[in-house]
Amino acid sequence: DYNTAVKWYTMAAEQGTADAQYNLGVMYHNGRGVLQDYNTALKWYTLAAEQGTADAQYNLGVMYHNGRGVLEDDKMAVKWYTLAAEQGNAKAQYNLGVMYHNGEGIFQDNKMAVKWYTLAAEQNHAKAQYNLGVMYHNGEGVFQNNKMAVKWYTLAAEQGNADAQYNLGVMYHNGEDVLQDDKMAVKWYTLAAEQGHSKAQYNLGVMYH
Repeated sequence: DYNTAVKWYTMAAEQGTADAQYNLGVMYHNGRGVLQDYNTALKWYTLAAEQGTADAQYNLGVMYHNGRGVLEDDKMAVKWYTLAAEQGNAKAQYNLGVMYHNGEGIFQDNKMAVKWYTLAAEQNHAKAQYNLGVMYHNGEGVFQNNKMAVKWYTLAAEQGNADAQYNLGVMYHNGEDVLQDDKMAVKWYTLAAEQGHSKAQYNLGVMYH
């Protein structure tokens, strides 16, 4: 019963309970038991985030990043992502990696991107694993290393990341620091293609042609 949950969360939140403030923020964010209200969500996330709740810090970062309930502000997004990431929040670590990679709200820095992608990837964050694979594949922020690229692409691909499946297919197809293996290439292209990945669909067509 969302309405009853909101009632009790509100009472606890108003007394300064950080978890209640965070949960109340989520209810307003998603419109559960209350009308969706990004401004009020932002208010409760902020109170919880200032008390050190990592999930609230992450959600606050997302709201500043996307301009929900507040003017878009990448510097503030970086601030809150950093606080959450330093507490081990994998989604914040990944998003912070993206901010460093793209130079959003902070100076572009591939080494820092690799640092945060690695921390998130080690927590099994599939997109971070894929992005880390790309960094190793291209030698961005790290020494170029196809074996490490294969390692991270594989972990992401096994979690269903279509881009990683495609890239892994390419590496097996071309024998890039793995034994050239058309069967493995077809396996990974097929998994990506079934998810609608157009390049994988094309490469598969070429291989069956």
